[in-house]
Amino acid sequence: MSARNTLRAMPTLLKVGFAESVAYRAEMLIWVLSTTMPLVNMVLWMAVARSAPVGRFGQADFVGYFLATFAVRQLTSSWAAWLINWEVRQGTLSMRLLRPISPLWAYAAENIAGFPMRLLVAVPVTVLAVVLVGSRAVPQHAWQWAFFVLAVLGGWAISFLANVTIGALSFFLGSSQKVMEVWLVLYFVCSGYMYPVELLPSGLRTVINWLPFRYQIGLPVELMTSAHEWREALALLGAQWAWVAVLFVLSVGVWKQGVKRFAAFGG
Repeated sequence: MSARNTLRAMPTLLKVGFAESVAYRAEMLIWVLSTTMPLVNMVLWMAVARSAPVGRFGQADFVGYFLATFAVRQLTSSWAAWLINWEVRQGTLSMRLLRPISPLWAYAAENIAGFPMRLLVAVPVTVLAVVLVGSRAVPQHAWQWAFFVLAVLGGWAISFLANVTIGALSFFLGSSQKVMEVWLVLYFVCSGYMYPVELLPSGLRTVINWLPFRYQIGLPVELMTSAHEWREALALLGAQWAWVAVLFVLSVGVWKQGVKRFAAFGG
């Protein structure tokens, strides 16, 4: 299908995806409840900072950081790897391949269509952060809001494309869920999800800056809490979208090579 026809099909795909996210709202609520680790970390780091700030973080700063982490996690997550694994193993991917549009567009539309439901969680948490911390819990200037939106989109793109790449490995491995588990461990350690990356030693922070994990969630959170001046923020955004480009090429390449082997798994 041409790019023009794909764009014409996207509204329908988004409507179907939104209907599915509404129909499975109970599952979404369970998923939200399973992502409350930032709230646990918030309480722990508040206890650590009770007697003295940790770096530039006092108790209020940790509240703002981890509430932002919880909200951003809702907006940047993707589950495509698990879906691709399941459909490859069951052979149901063949139904998607028969349609006149790439399954990758369908997976992306299903993820994007869930954004309104995710906002129902992220917005109240952001309002709570403003109530508890004040206006510094959100960007202070128009450029900071623009950079934050770009960072959220980039974070979601990295999550989705990494999911597609790892999911497509199931064409070669039978199942790539263990690979996804390794990715998630690195994500928890390196992304800023468990603690602010800037609290790590400088050498380790330099290594993390070359990896994609920080740009999934840490960078959007840092921009939401106004942690960077615009020059530094622009450089970090450039690094984030460079990873988006790399993962786009990698995911499409692995997917196309994997689909050629799909006959071996078709049910």
